[in-house]
Amino acid sequence: MKDIIFQMAEKADDGIMYVTADGNIAYWNRGCERIFGFSAAETAGANLDIIIPEKHRKRHWDGFYKVLETGRTAYSGRMLKVPAIRKDGEKLIIEFSMQIIEQEGKSAGFTAIVRDVTQR
Repeated sequence: MKDIIFQMAEKADDGIMYVTADGNIAYWNRGCERIFGFSAAETAGANLDIIIPEKHRKRHWDGFYKVLETGRTAYSGRMLKVPAIRKDGEKLIIEFSMQIIEQEGKSAGFTAIVRDVTQR
């Protein structure tokens, strides 16, 4: 069953990522590769800043650490639309849903399902 679940995530057209509590990318599927242009190998352990436009980083990290601290997000069950950047520097608009991942009763990071909505 684990193999089937892994294949589902790996082969999804939408991007699926897992970001640890320190803001580093720990999982990056083929959908993320297509959307952002970075391979999974390039993003392994990389900071999420590689896809966040510089002018939006402070706001992003303020919210990121607040959710880690409180274990709550106002965006649960909703798609959030934000600007992002590709490896080649191209700007895009993504929608994503995020879920808090817990280990031993503490927020350990986030998983996100991502879709490029630039053409909308």
